[in-house]
Amino acid sequence: MSTKLIAPSILAADFGNLQRDVEMVNQSEADWFHIDIMDGVFVPNISYGMPVLQAITKHAEKTIDVHLMIVDPDRYIKEFANLGADNLTVHYEACTHLHRTLQAIKAEGMQAGVAINPHTSVDLLKDVINDIDIVCIMSVNPGFGGQSFIENTYQKVQRLKELIVTHNASTLIEIDGGVTNENATQLIKAGADVLVAGSYVFKAKDQKETIKDLKKLANS
Repeated sequence: MSTKLIAPSILAADFGNLQRDVEMVNQSEADWFHIDIMDGVFVPNISYGMPVLQAITKHAEKTIDVHLMIVDPDRYIKEFANLGADNLTVHYEACTHLHRTLQAIKAEGMQAGVAINPHTSVDLLKDVINDIDIVCIMSVNPGFGGQSFIENTYQKVQRLKELIVTHNASTLIEIDGGVTNENATQLIKAGADVLVAGSYVFKAKDQKETIKDLKKLANS
């Protein structure tokens, strides 16, 4: 069985001490940096843009997992590759020509991801599942940190896992939103491979220990 991954979401970090928090993730048992880019159009909030990502990648020593919550993501694919993104995830709901977008991401040497909102069916991905490296299931509504986990996520993960197995794909399942030690085990049992944790990690008293515990739970 492959190792399950933990990806702290930098959106929940302390932006007054960003380098400190990036170095904490470097020193922890986390596997990826999960970085949410929001444009205030596709989702209500604006997070941060290219200069902040550049500052993060300057110090980050682990996989840079960029999640674009923006309209017209195709415009910025090359720029995110140049800034050091290893994975680039776009929203199904934001892409008119998803297959073309996935190919463009791969052409820049990045892993191609697709995120789906809580109301979007995983079955809509069946025609491109073999072209997708990561499916990010939103387990909260995108655009805000600190939301409560949506319980229907477990069924979506199971259905997506069935789809991946049926098509003999190697796609990873990533869960983004409301992940804690209370749902991590059930998510992994349902078929998840990568757990994104924001507030749960960065608001913890001992952040590295919280990441360690989450990693242990995910791989027990």
